[in-house]
Amino acid sequence: MSAPSVGDVAPPFALTNQFGKVVTLDELRAERAALVVFYPFAFSGICTGELQEIRDDLARFQNEHVNTVAISADPMFALRAWDDQEAFFFPLLSDFWPHGQVARSYGVFNEQGGFATRGTFLVDPDGVVQWSLVKEPGERRDFAGFHARLSELIGD
Repeated sequence: MSAPSVGDVAPPFALTNQFGKVVTLDELRAERAALVVFYPFAFSGICTGELQEIRDDLARFQNEHVNTVAISADPMFALRAWDDQEAFFFPLLSDFWPHGQVARSYGVFNEQGGFATRGTFLVDPDGVVQWSLVKEPGERRDFAGFHARLSELIGD
């Protein structure tokens, strides 16, 4: 399955966050856009750096216009330990079981490695993908395109 393109309806999901609460895409985009950030592994170098970038500039990623979630195939308890260490302050969602099912639906699951690649999708309140970026493991993503597209959407 290929990644949804701009203009496509984003696949729905319901996943458990690092605290055991189920979070759905419908809830995330109920009143604002949702930025869905897939990453390979908790505690890994590039993934930690990318999520620290979101954490350290959280007001641009989590505000009245957008909700941000990060998704990996790690188990919930690993995500909780990672969040306890890093204090991310945004939901880390576990796509652990069925393993990688949501990442597959977004076309960003690496079957050989058993992990999500670096897929990033901005989904508007109607459920339509407004911006996307997919990078392979080892390639750090650039969030500048997300910021530019969100500014266009909100007329900023």
